[in-house]
Amino acid sequence: MSGAVPGTGTAGPPEGVPARYVAGLPQPERTLVMGVVNVTPDSFSDGGAWYEPRDAVDHGLQLVAEGADLVDVGGESTRPGAQRPSLDEELRRVVPVVRELAAAGAVVSVDTMRAAVAGQALDAGAALVNDVSGGQADPDMLRVVAAGQAPVVLMHWRGHSADMQKRTTYDDVVADVVAELRPRVDAALDAGIQPDRIAVDPGLGFAKTWDHNWTLLRRLDEIVALDYPVLVAASRKTFLGVLLADPDTGERRAPTGRDAATDALSTTAAMRRSWCVRVHTVPATLDAVRVAARLGAEPVGPLR
Repeated sequence: MSGAVPGTGTAGPPEGVPARYVAGLPQPERTLVMGVVNVTPDSFSDGGAWYEPRDAVDHGLQLVAEGADLVDVGGESTRPGAQRPSLDEELRRVVPVVRELAAAGAVVSVDTMRAAVAGQALDAGAALVNDVSGGQADPDMLRVVAAGQAPVVLMHWRGHSADMQKRTTYDDVVADVVAELRPRVDAALDAGIQPDRIAVDPGLGFAKTWDHNWTLLRRLDEIVALDYPVLVAASRKTFLGVLLADPDTGERRAPTGRDAATDALSTTAAMRRSWCVRVHTVPATLDAVRVAARLGAEPVGPLR
C-alpha cells in the first residue's frame, strides 16, 4: 500500500527528497500527495458526495489505491460563509471513517479545528492533525496533539469561514503570512510538539483575495524558507474557477473542471520544494509530483 511508513527517526530525509519531511509520515523521494475525503453535505468541491460513512471509507480507500500517501478526513466545511456543525455532529461524521480507514492500513490525517475531534481521531488511528486554524480555534488543540505525539499542520488563519473574507487586509501578503505563522509554530513548540512533527500551510483561499492566492504561490519559496515542511492546498479552489472562467459569459469554471489546473499547480508546488499537496483527484497529481521530482534530480547519466 502506498501509505506505508518506511521509517520515522530524525536522521534526515532520504537523499533526493524535494522538501523537508514530517517525522512519522511517509517519506518517498518526492512531494507527498494527500487525498481529500470530505464527510460533509456542503463542501464547495464535492459537498454530499461522500457524506455517508460507507461512501467516505470507500472513497478514501480508492484514493489510497490510486497512490495517495495520506487521506485527509474532514467533517466541517471551511468554504467562505460556511456554518460550523456541532461537536457531536463532527465526531459522528469523522471518527468512524478515520477508524475504518486506519484499520485498512491507510495513513489518515484528520482535518479539524476541535481538540476533542483531534483526540478521538488520534485514538481511532489518525496519524496527523491538519488544523486550518493553526491551533487558534481551540485552545486545547496543541496540547492534545502533543499528548498524542502526533504531527500537525498549522495553517495561516484569521477567523472562521463565516466572516474570514472580511479580514483580507495585508501590507505584504507573503511577509504577513510568514510573520503570522511564526508565532503558531512557537506555540506548537511551547506545547511540546517536536520540531520535526510540524508543517505549515499558507492558507490559500482563507482570508485571501484572488491576487493574494497567486502572490503566495508565486513567492512560495518565502514560505518554504520558514524551514518547516509546507503543505499546499490549492485543489479546485475558487481562484482557479475565476482564472478559468468562460471568456464569453464570465461564468466561473465548476470545481470538478479545475483538476487540470490543480495538477499544474501541484507541479509548480513540488518544484518549489513543497512537502505535500492536498488534492481531490490523485492519479494525475501523483504523475505531476513524480515529474517534478525527476526534473529536480541531479542528472545520472546521458539521456537514452
